[in-house]
Amino acid sequence: QVQLVESGGGLVQAGGSLRLSCAASRSILSFNFMGWYRRAPGKQRELVARITSSGRISYADSVKGRFGISRDNAKNTVSLEMNSLKPEDTAVYYCNAQWGTALTDYWGQGTQVTVSS
Repeated sequence: QVQLVESGGGLVQAGGSLRLSCAASRSILSFNFMGWYRRAPGKQRELVARITSSGRISYADSVKGRFGISRDNAKNTVSLEMNSLKPEDTAVYYCNAQWGTALTDYWGQGTQVTVSS
């Protein structure tokens, strides 16, 4: 069983920054990709950023130029650096990892990010 543990959420004013981290219980290079999703109140969950095992990165249009995803293979962690935060970035952020040919998804418990105006 894979465990993903997030950390780093909190309350920040608009324009501020936060860094989220996700620690995996196995080598992150064993996953097809790892990423961050978020779910805002009353909205569906959406993909924020993703990094594949080969290092290819993609972002949601709403966060391009403000957020950066990175990984530390030695520590089995994936991080999300969030800058120029906006109130509309307020959501619960979830770490996700997809594994194997069966495309099995694993999820973290979620971490709250609140951006005040």
